[in-house]
Formats: sequence, C-alpha cells, structure tokens
Amino acid sequence: MIRKLIGKVLRRPGKRILHAKHYGIRREQLHSGALKVCDKLQDAGYEAYIVGGAVRDLLLGKSPKDFDVATSATPEQVRHLFHRSRIIGRRFRIVHVPFYDRGGEEIIEVTTFRGSADSPTDATGRIIRDNVYGTLEDDASRRDFTVNALYYDPNSDEIIDFHHGVEDLEKQQLVMIGDPVKRYHEDPVRMLRATRLAAKLGLQIAADTAKPIKEHAQLLENIPPARLFDEMMKVLLSGKAWDCLQAMRNYGLHRPLFPLLDKLMSQKETTAFLKQALLNTDQRLAEDKPVSAGFLFATLLWHEVEAGWQKKVAAGEHKVPALVDAMNDVEAKVTKRLSIPNRYSAAMKEIWLLQPRFEQRSGQKPFRMLEQPRFRAAYDFLLLRAECGLVEKELADWWTQFQVCDDGTREVLVTEAVASGKGGEVEKKRRRRTRHRRPDGRRGGGQGE
Repeated sequence: MIRKLIGKVLRRPGKRILHAKHYGIRREQLHSGALKVCDKLQDAGYEAYIVGGAVRDLLLGKSPKDFDVATSATPEQVRHLFHRSRIIGRRFRIVHVPFYDRGGEEIIEVTTFRGSADSPTDATGRIIRDNVYGTLEDDASRRDFTVNALYYDPNSDEIIDFHHGVEDLEKQQLVMIGDPVKRYHEDPVRMLRATRLAAKLGLQIAADTAKPIKEHAQLLENIPPARLFDEMMKVLLSGKAWDCLQAMRNYGLHRPLFPLLDKLMSQKETTAFLKQALLNTDQRLAEDKPVSAGFLFATLLWHEVEAGWQKKVAAGEHKVPALVDAMNDVEAKVTKRLSIPNRYSAAMKEIWLLQPRFEQRSGQKPFRMLEQPRFRAAYDFLLLRAECGLVEKELADWWTQFQVCDDGTREVLVTEAVASGKGGEVEKKRRRRTRHRRPDGRRGGGQGE
C-alpha cells in the first residue's frame, strides 16, 4: 500500500523543462512551416510550441509526418496573423495554416490552449463542444496520453513535460492523463487511438489505461460515422495496419466499428488475404509510395461481397447484376458505422466490377480491358487474390504477360486461352443488318422508317 502511495506521489503532474539537444532533437529536423508559425506567433507576443505526435516521434528517433502547433493565441488571432489560413471545426475549433512547396500544399494545424473548465457533454459524457481556452498547463492536462502532452519550443530549444511523458516513452508505455474511464466517456475515440498508437509505436498500454477499454467499447456507437471513417483511415495508414487491427479485435473495439473483422479472421484464406493486403500497404508507405483508400476498402470488404455474389448466382441471378446487388448490400451495411466518401466507394466498386472481366479472354475483351481507367488497381487486386489462393495463379500470370507484350503476342495468348477452354464466354460477332434496295437505289430501313 505504501509503495502504491509513493508511486502516486512520484507520478504527480509537475512542470519539467528538458534540454532538447540532450535527446537528439534539433531545430533543423522540424518542418519549415511549423517553425515559421511558431516564430510569427512568438514575435507577435504569444506562446507557441510544437506539440504532440511530432515531439513524441522525434524522441523515438522517427521522422514525424505531421507537425501541430499549440498557442495562447485564439483562432481569430491566429487567422489575423496568417491571411491564407482558415478556421475549421465546431466541436473543436482549429486553424489550418497552408504552406506551398514543390511537393504541393502542406497544412500546419494550430490549436489554442484548451481550458480546464468543464465543457458541454451529451448523456453519455461525450464532449460536444470544446472551445474553452486556458493556459499551457491546462492544455497539457486536456491531452489524451502523457506521450502526447510534450511541448517543444524551437527558439529556446526546450521540451516542456507536465505529465512524465518522456519517462513513459523511456519505459515504452502508453499512459492516459487523468481517470481513463472519464476520459473515454469524454471521447470514446481515445480507445481506438490507444490501440493504434501502442501497435504503431511498439508501446505497452499501461494496465489502468487498458483495463476499461473492453467494457466501454460500445461507447463508439455514439460517434458519427464520418469521424469513425477518419479513425479507420489512420489505422489503415499507420504503417502497422495488421497489428492495429489485431489490437482493436483483442479489445473488442471492432464490433461497434467493423464487425466483419471476426468473419475475415475466422478462415485461413481470408485471413491471409487481408494480412497480405495490409502488409503490402505498409511496405508502400515505408517506400513513400501512394496508397489508394478505395483499394484498401476493396480488400476489407471483398469477401463479404463475394459471399453474397455467389449466393445470388446460385439462386439463378445473372453474374454481373448479382455482383452489383451484392456490392450494394455490403455497402449499405458498412455505411451505418463507417461513412465512406463517394470518391473512395466509387473506386472500390470499380475494382470489384472488373474482377469477373479478367475471366473473359476471348475476342477484343482483353484489349478493351486494358483501356479501363482502374485496370492497374484491379490487376493488383487480382494478383493479391491469386497470391492467397483465392483465384487461379494461371489467370494472374496470363494478365501479367498480356499487358506488357506486343499485339501479335497478345493475339496468340487470346487464341491459346480460347483453345484451352479458359477464354470465358466467346465473343459473338455482330450480324450485319441486311437492308433491301429500293427502286431508287437507296437502302430501306427497318420497321417504322
């Protein structure tokens, strides 16, 4: 008991100022836009710090993807200083400050220090508006995890730590600031964030932080579908997507968010398919290659679509209409929890619709297939299916050869596919319409001319 009390005293919040150089952090490692934002805010008389994930990642020796700034300036004051900026959000107002370079537009998110006063909540305790402003210390207390409550001043080259975040990073643990149950009620998405950050960073969720997650997972049902989609994208693009999904499943967070996960992981073939798709995505992210959200959701939902498709075909429906119906059925189920934007769902459906067309290798069909805008994504999807034994490898190999060879070789490949009985439905030649000649030499039309 005495040890526990001593432990609580040692963990009591208190401001610690650390020299960044001691931890290997240098100003030149930071995004030039974030530095300009901090400099301009400080020159105007406001406090301004690089905060959260960027500081955490630098301490872990990683290269941050995003740089956020916390300041004592209000959103309106920030907007006044940066004329191209824009204020966004209702529940939580922040300012987006854009910077442009050869790589395109980059956004620096600027947030005003959150206050310690109670914010309005709904019946479950979820904060619905959080625009009460306060001091730097108040803001640190309002952050979710200790490792995210770290502030770096690029001009003084100091790290400010109120909640032993640096110590927790050294111990490789993820600790909630405050009472975890209360903090999960305030924002249930923190449970998803805990599992994602732990899997992504290789941290262990502290016992007090982890214990309430399973029993409070249903709180996610109160989160708008659009926000859940954003969180799901962070999971899929974390660079450790498979580990993140497994962690979500272990804590029961998938049921209110993505209940199909149990079914996907219940069979060897579907598990292998999903795992390989996510590992491929992680590899592309590691190589700084683009990743398609439409492709990711196509892989996540394909097996449910395929199962419905096969049932409809077995019941006597034509192949393509049956696939369209199955796609619509699955999309209707998923959008109740995840609001997939149209630009992603359209790409997802095109990838699915092209799968049966790979089986058609007669006549001009394969040539026309190459002209499809989504051919490459659909082909990559076919390769993934073949790699996991869900479609014949011969089919994937045929298309691999067909798309790179010359027209003469393509004609030979088509002829061989038809001769072997693997060309699909043979393309029927259109019959020319025979028209009778009139006495005046003109050709007669059909009925109703």
